[in-house]
Amino acid sequence: MAITASAKAQRPEPVAEGPHIAICISIIDLGIQEISFQGESKQQRRVMLTWEIPDDPIEKDGEAKPKVISKEYTLSLNEKAKLREHLEAWRGKKFTEAELEGFDLVNILGKPCQMQVVMNDRGYSNVGVIMAVPKGLPVQSAYHPLTYFDLTDPKCLTLMEGLPEWIQNKIKQSETYIELRDGKNGGFVEVEGDDTLPF
Repeated sequence: MAITASAKAQRPEPVAEGPHIAICISIIDLGIQEISFQGESKQQRRVMLTWEIPDDPIEKDGEAKPKVISKEYTLSLNEKAKLREHLEAWRGKKFTEAELEGFDLVNILGKPCQMQVVMNDRGYSNVGVIMAVPKGLPVQSAYHPLTYFDLTDPKCLTLMEGLPEWIQNKIKQSETYIELRDGKNGGFVEVEGDDTLPF
């Protein structure tokens, strides 16, 4: 046996390509990030969603645990936004004008969806299509603890240490984090829901 150092980071085992039932286990507000798109830099509010995949486990610490997959989105419900496309497909209904004024993502935490996982050219698994789970299909509860990290809540700073270090570092680069750390912050928006929808 050898303890071998390498310049390459150990990549997680990818989620198997194809359709899966997935459960949203984490919603992380990444704040306002600088994004490069088509050679231009711009500031966008970003959020990271993470799902566990119960039917694709990995052996870890002598226990079978669901693999996880994440996707970053621009925090927008604009007509062309990928977040809006995925949320509307997930809930099986388009947003009303009132809902488009402000939809609290906490509503999707712990909720299941169907997900098509695709593999990119470098062998990483990516979230492809998201759809609603068929009515009547039994879905187990989440294995992992649920995480909700909201940079509009000053108390969130006490939760930073519980996040993976690479996510902490990303958040700390954001304008939103710097303003919160320096004592400037926003508030919450309460949005009423429709109990007949999954969220």
